[in-house]
Amino acid sequence: MAERISEAEHAVMEALWERSPQTATEVCEQVCRERDWSLPTVKTLLSRLVQKGAIETRPDGRRFLYSPLLERADYVGEESQRLVDRLFGGRAAPLFAHLAEAEALTPQDIAEIEALLRELKP
Repeated sequence: MAERISEAEHAVMEALWERSPQTATEVCEQVCRERDWSLPTVKTLLSRLVQKGAIETRPDGRRFLYSPLLERADYVGEESQRLVDRLFGGRAAPLFAHLAEAEALTPQDIAEIEALLRELKP
């Protein structure tokens, strides 16, 4: 995907990844209260996401239904790689070292990382 998704747009995407298709009102029911947004705000974000090619819209009577075109796993992969490239020179090892030094990894996180590494080893 060429255009980045903002943090606000990401909240809308999460709602659509959770369940779709949805109307703008349904998306608002999921995100408006916790973010102190209004329905017009959600409609603006949905419009931006349509323009970016992240979601599609189709008419359903007098309303529109929105569905993601971008898979969550693809988005997470792109954003993860962008983070590693930007902050750690494209290498994942310094990222894990930073997290370990900051004590941001739980014993469960470490066990999951170790299991993944065992799977990747030839």
